[in-house]
Amino acid sequence: MKVLQGIRVLDLGNFITAPLAGMSLAELGADVVKIERPGSGDPFRAFKGGLYSPQFQAHNRNKRSLALDYTRPEGRAVLDKLVEDADVLLLNMRPGVEERLGLGAERLRRLNPRLVYCAITGFGASGPYAGRPAYDNVGQAVSGWLSMFHRGEDPRVAGPAVSDAVTGIYACLGILGALVERASTGQGRKVEVNMLEAMIAMACEPLGSMLATGQPPSLYGRAAMSQSYILTCQDGRRIALHLSSPAKFWRGLVQAIDRPDLLAAYPARHDRVERYDELARTLAEVFAQREREYWLPRLEAHDVPFTPERTLGELDEDPQVRHLGVFYTQQHPRHGTLRAAHRAIRYDGDHDSNFLPPPDLGEHTEEVLREAGFSEAAMTELRQARII
Repeated sequence: MKVLQGIRVLDLGNFITAPLAGMSLAELGADVVKIERPGSGDPFRAFKGGLYSPQFQAHNRNKRSLALDYTRPEGRAVLDKLVEDADVLLLNMRPGVEERLGLGAERLRRLNPRLVYCAITGFGASGPYAGRPAYDNVGQAVSGWLSMFHRGEDPRVAGPAVSDAVTGIYACLGILGALVERASTGQGRKVEVNMLEAMIAMACEPLGSMLATGQPPSLYGRAAMSQSYILTCQDGRRIALHLSSPAKFWRGLVQAIDRPDLLAAYPARHDRVERYDELARTLAEVFAQREREYWLPRLEAHDVPFTPERTLGELDEDPQVRHLGVFYTQQHPRHGTLRAAHRAIRYDGDHDSNFLPPPDLGEHTEEVLREAGFSEAAMTELRQARII
């Protein structure tokens, strides 16, 4: 089911935030045209050599690629023609760059008052940080997120990009809201999303707690409050538990590990929260006595919220992942078989994985321009002038 069928998106984004927002719209059925500089395209294309890196593929599924030098007047005229019939334009640039390129919201919305124009920045359109470059680690650090995930003894950055993904999702949300409003008003909107505010907004629980109590969360404070544990078994494999607040899950765990004495030792939830480190050590000792396969059926039999810890490479082995059909394959005419995860949203039980593979640079240039009414002669002139 393609709920955004008929919506045309012009994606001028690079790297992650705007491309991820565009891909999210594409996975809902929008026709997303990725507009890239001829010759090089999105800088993510060349991350591992060539112009089809895994990083590029990850954020550009189900799009068509149009190679267009919109920094030159002839190219900007082509873009203007595309804007006239577009529903959404999406970009991530430092404030002011879009105006210098002739891509400002005011001008483009004069061409098409129905246009939903989405501008993604690092810090917003104004303020002391507005002109700074911003990437994922900058967003995590300035928003307070990074401080919640390391003690400081080893300050190396770990894990995937979070700020980029969160900001892209908020951008997609803002675009969808503007499209819903436009259905009744006929007018587009300028949607603005920045990485700093997106990451602060995503920290609703720790931030809410700090604002209410005046105390910043401790590194393991959430784990204590939620009664979350990562436990290593005798074979070195791990199990994740999240008991939350219902007492039945605590009782189920005690039964599963055959330790009724723990009920008396930790009779109330606040005992388990306040003595979290002590309880974590006890549970670690218990789980270390048996292999993981011994514990898994016992935890399930007693309705404990648990899962074996998976690496990305182990996802194919997980029975629920296989049941959901999370991964699908595509055939690209030049790059062969590609695998990806389908969208996380289902409509009436359908997640619709019949998507386009990530495009080669300029793969759909002529196709898109023909749809916009450009003749073969006009495209030849653009090609000779190296505009496309």
